[in-house]
Amino acid sequence: MATSPEKQYMLLDGNSLTTEKLVTLGKGEYLIKLSPESEEKVNKARHVVDAVLEKNEVVYGITTGFGKFANTTIPKEKLIELQENLIRSHAAGVGSPLSPERTKMLLALRINVLAKGNSGISMETLQQYITAFNASCLSWVPEKGTVGASGDLAPLAHLALGMMGEGKMWSPETGWTDAISVLKSKNLNIVKLKPKEGICLINGTQMITSLGAEAVERADLIARQANIIAALTVEVLKGTSKAFDEHIHRARPHNGQMEVAKQIRALLPPVHRSEIIEKYGERVQDAYTLRCIPQVHGISLDTVVWVKGILNTEINSATDNPLVFPDKSEAKIISGGNFHGEYPSKALDYLAIGIHELANISERRIERLVHPALSDLPAFLVKEGGLNSGFMIAHCTAAGLVSENKVLCHPASVDSLTTSAGSEDHVSMGGFAARKALQVVEHVEQVLAIELLGACQALDLHRPLKTTAPLERVFQLVRTVAKPWDVDRYMAPDIDAVTKLLQEGKIWNAVHN
Repeated sequence: MATSPEKQYMLLDGNSLTTEKLVTLGKGEYLIKLSPESEEKVNKARHVVDAVLEKNEVVYGITTGFGKFANTTIPKEKLIELQENLIRSHAAGVGSPLSPERTKMLLALRINVLAKGNSGISMETLQQYITAFNASCLSWVPEKGTVGASGDLAPLAHLALGMMGEGKMWSPETGWTDAISVLKSKNLNIVKLKPKEGICLINGTQMITSLGAEAVERADLIARQANIIAALTVEVLKGTSKAFDEHIHRARPHNGQMEVAKQIRALLPPVHRSEIIEKYGERVQDAYTLRCIPQVHGISLDTVVWVKGILNTEINSATDNPLVFPDKSEAKIISGGNFHGEYPSKALDYLAIGIHELANISERRIERLVHPALSDLPAFLVKEGGLNSGFMIAHCTAAGLVSENKVLCHPASVDSLTTSAGSEDHVSMGGFAARKALQVVEHVEQVLAIELLGACQALDLHRPLKTTAPLERVFQLVRTVAKPWDVDRYMAPDIDAVTKLLQEGKIWNAVHN
């Protein structure tokens, strides 16, 4: 994808957006515009739609009703009313709105899909969406209400409703208020829908996929940092690095397993000197939560890679209906089912299961850190136990989060309920798959933050001995936001601060920059 950092623009073409780039768009790091090739494709597809209108042909979603009403032909003079009614009736979501950042991701992704030139949107309407994105004028989009087929109808209808000057919108200057006021504050015109444009704007999997993009990018970051945290725990528990030997992992050559072992080897003896290991020596072997880190973390890493592949395809796919194909020998408008969210829904259910295991094994390592019989350290990693409780309840918090994740990891996509009077008789439930994947990832971040705090506290209890040079850098970074636990104090702020370090990738950077 072409970017122009000097102008802070990212070109969207419907073919080359990635989960990583989509997250940066949500953070407001770039403005967007279409590539010239995409503009040409959009215009060609619209010409096909206009030709249908001129010939008074019967085509689903253009001159007919929707869903169960697909066989109802709509008079020409009511075709615009048809599209407007579609948006208003389908804007039926409930719950809290998406954050501005997540709404920007949703809007950017919808623009990217329309840029493929298979939707039949007019360039005028698409440009209004782009202008709204660049002005940070964002519609109120409730997070609940989609079943993930025909795509994310309710959320995308809310996205369009604000652009029509109805409902609520947000901008940095106005906050949440009525849509027309927000549009006027930026000198933006309301969208006047043309035939087919309502269905162009709401068919598709962009809610599932945009939330999924954030989930998988955060999962990628925490999965890589989990290996660093685990290595520090191995060190402070006086574990052996033999279990990470390259020969072991070449004998079972899963990509993720080999990569995790490689990353951990690079942090531990004999690659780096450790005064802890020099004093105490290495065990013959450790418990599974230390010895089997590559085998467990590895599948989480491979899961992230697989899910990214699915989502990067979905991000650049035409997922509305019907689709317009203007470049064939005979231009066609074909009704199909690309809006069905089963691909991203299944992938995000798998992501939740795969990434959760990092928290599952981390909580067990926390148990080893705080248990004096397993760590040879003071109980709950604190001196004057009894007077001080140390990490006792921090471990309970980790256990509670892991237990919640076990429920959240139940797949949403195994469910289906018939909707639209039987015409939509199998759905993906992908919206919930995406939302709970994000919850699972957040819990993983928090559990690993607790493990990192515990490992740093254990290292303090080993002083004056030092660990390896890269792990000492991690320790020093953590101590900039959370001081040693000499006596009991308010712990929640420390967990929040270290969680933020992980979310910003600073633990990874401490080792690799």
